[in-house]
Amino acid sequence: MKATMQYNYHTHTSRCHHAYGADREYVETAIKAGIKILGFSDHVPYPYLHGQSSTVRMDIDDVENYVTSIRALEKEYKNDIQIFLGFEAEYFENHWDDLCKALLPYNIDYLILGQHFLYGEREGRYNGAPSADEAQLKEYVDIVIKALNTGNFSYLAHPDLIHFTGEDEIYKKHMTRLCLEAKRLDIPLEINFCGFMDHRHYPSKRFFSLASSLGNTFVFGRDAHTPDAFLDDATLSGCLKFAKECSITPLEHVTLHKPFRNI
Repeated sequence: MKATMQYNYHTHTSRCHHAYGADREYVETAIKAGIKILGFSDHVPYPYLHGQSSTVRMDIDDVENYVTSIRALEKEYKNDIQIFLGFEAEYFENHWDDLCKALLPYNIDYLILGQHFLYGEREGRYNGAPSADEAQLKEYVDIVIKALNTGNFSYLAHPDLIHFTGEDEIYKKHMTRLCLEAKRLDIPLEINFCGFMDHRHYPSKRFFSLASSLGNTFVFGRDAHTPDAFLDDATLSGCLKFAKECSITPLEHVTLHKPFRNI
């Protein structure tokens, strides 16, 4: 029997400048793949970058079009698939309030946390670059924990993006803190299909074996940057095998947390 995936909340659009395909293509291909729930979560625009080009996130001027397009597709395809509108966001503390105020009027459904940088792509180092620096690992975990405690995020995307190449005991010490806090807050951790498909350092068996032993909950995320990512059965099978090897059963349902409730 062919493996299927009932939901995907990690979907990008061409507005982030490194994904491809029309919004409608993502919806129609997801339906073809048997997905019942589709969440769009393109890379969030940060207001402090207004007027500056970015290759990793949408521009603030694109938000209106993004919201209008996804909400229209939600209505058009309501009998075929359930669609939610969200963003994948980093937590940059110095700019967080401005981001919340900018997005609040759009009444989005959810946020997922994907901490690609510590402070921003112009100020900070990409967390996926290999490093044996314990200070960077600690700071990554500290920032992720602070972000999760804002109550704005529905799950943590590619938690193992941080590419620590140092000793296992150091890695375990800090990532245990991350896992236990996510567990306390009941925030699932994502097994990222894009990383698997591109043969990146994540999903990491070192991380997910640890998280599994600590009792965390888990979700699958396609991290789709093209519509045909939904039809990649080899990646789905590979991630199912990976999860089984780590003694993980992904959640069948994801609870979305409405962001900006405390603004």
